[in-house]
Amino acid sequence: MGDYVYLVFFLFFGVLFPLGGIVTERFLSPKKPDPIKETTYECGIETEGTTWVQFHTRYYLYALVFLIFDVEAIFLFPWAVAYNQLALFGFIEMMIFLAILLVGFAYAWRKRALEWR
Repeated sequence: MGDYVYLVFFLFFGVLFPLGGIVTERFLSPKKPDPIKETTYECGIETEGTTWVQFHTRYYLYALVFLIFDVEAIFLFPWAVAYNQLALFGFIEMMIFLAILLVGFAYAWRKRALEWR
């Protein structure tokens, strides 16, 4: 029973904290709409044209590919530092990890997902 006290405690505050912010915002936020306040503001420059523009999906694809290889680099540094202590198992495990990443990279390359058209 003692272990569940911590769970209930964190669950209670995990729900109370966001709800407290929402309720406080309802009471403390200004209620006077102003045309200047409702305009779209971006970097101090007046927007030209519509503000709801669909971005090309390639932006997201490039970001995901960058993220995957960035995570790969993060995993490679500790592996390289502890290489002498890992023995053969650590080497095989990292080669499997790199093979999975290379298969994904080859797939993206073959589908021409990395070309800007």
